Amino acid sequence: MSFPSSSSSPSSLSTLQGSSSSHPLAAYGWDDNWEADFAPYARQGLLPGRVVRVDRGQCDIVTPQGTVRADTAFVVPRDPMRIVCTGDWAAVDPEGDPQFVRTLLPRRTAFVRSTSSKRSEGQVLATNVDHIAICVSLAVELDLGRVERFLALALSSAGGDALLRDGAADGEGAAETLVVLTKADLVPDAVTLSHLVQDVERLAPGVQVLPVSSATGEGVDVFAALVSGGTSVLLGASGAGKSTLANTLLGHDEMEVRATRDMDGKGRHTTTTRNLLVLPSGGVLIDTPGLRGVGLYDAEAGVGQVFSEIEELAATCRFHDCAHEAEPGCAVLAALEDGTLPERRMDSYRKLLRENQRIVAKTDARVRSEIRRDWKRKGAEGRAAMEAKRGRVR
Repeated sequence: MSFPSSSSSPSSLSTLQGSSSSHPLAAYGWDDNWEADFAPYARQGLLPGRVVRVDRGQCDIVTPQGTVRADTAFVVPRDPMRIVCTGDWAAVDPEGDPQFVRTLLPRRTAFVRSTSSKRSEGQVLATNVDHIAICVSLAVELDLGRVERFLALALSSAGGDALLRDGAADGEGAAETLVVLTKADLVPDAVTLSHLVQDVERLAPGVQVLPVSSATGEGVDVFAALVSGGTSVLLGASGAGKSTLANTLLGHDEMEVRATRDMDGKGRHTTTTRNLLVLPSGGVLIDTPGLRGVGLYDAEAGVGQVFSEIEELAATCRFHDCAHEAEPGCAVLAALEDGTLPERRMDSYRKLLRENQRIVAKTDARVRSEIRRDWKRKGAEGRAAMEAKRGRVR
C-alpha cells in the first residue's frame, strides 16, 4: 500500500479523502461515516488514523502517511472509559516529534468489563467492533457458566443504547456476537462435537456457534467469511487458541503462541497487548490477551438475553415483582420443580444478576436504596417467620 509523503497539505489530504473506498485506510475500516465524523478535524489539518496497539501511554496509529508512534498525553480524560484503546479512530498531528493524539472520534461500539478494583470502573477492551467472537477451547471440559458470563457481557456491549451511533435506531450498528469453539480436532467424534455445539447454542438462542480447528482448517473458511466485513475482536481465556486462530487467518505467524499446560490444559499468558490486524480475506481483527476475570459491567440487558427463557417465565408469574424464591404462583419455581428449567441455569442467572446489581449500585443511589429496602424487607420477613415458629412451639 502506498502512502502520501509527510509533506501532504490539508488540501491534498482533502482530495485523498474524497472517496472512502479508495482511501489508504479503507482496509482498516475507514468509510463514509468516519469521513463525515472526521471532517471538522480535517479542516484543522489533522490526520485520521486507527489505533492498532496501545502501551505505556503511547500508541501505534496507522495513518495515510504510514504507521506512527503517538503520545496520548492530550487524551487523558477523567473517565477511564474514554482512554485511548485499540480500535479507536483518532485525529493526529501531521507533524511533530513526538506526535500526539489530539482527540478520538465517537465510538460506535465498545466491549467493556468491570475492573478488578473495588470501584465501579469499567475497562474498555476493544472499540468500534462489528463482530465479537468468544473463543472457547474444546481442549478442556466446557464451563457453561463461564460461557454464559462472556455472552452476557458481549451481548450488553454489542447492543447497549449508549454504544449506538447518535440517532441510530435500536439495534442498528450493534455488534454481532458469536461463539467459536476452538481446537475442534481434539473432539474427533462427530456426534460428541455436535452435542457440545448444541449445549452452547442452548445458552443463548440466536447466537451462532462455530467449531473450528486451526490444526486441520475445519471451520476456518466459514469464520473468515463471517468476519470479512468490518472489525472483529477475539475474546477468551488464556489457551483458548485466539492467537493461533489469528495466525491461521493471516496466513503467517504474526502473533506469538505457546503450548497450554499439560496438567490442566490452561494457557500461558503470551499475548500482552491488544493488536489490530488486517486480514488478507478482508476485515480487521483485534487479538486480545487472555482474560483471567470477566467481571460484568452494566450487563443487565445481556443477562436477560442469555437467560431469555427465565425472563419469559418470570413475565407469567402471579406477582410482577416476584423474586422467584417462595412466592405463590411463581412460574419460574414451577419450571424448576417440574424439571423444564435446569437448576444450574437458575443458579447462574441469580449469580450474574446479583453481581451486575452490585456493580450498578456503586454508582446509582436509587439502586442502592432499592437493595437496602429489599434487605430490610427480607429481614423483617425472616424475623416474622421466626416469631411465628416460636409461637407455635409454645
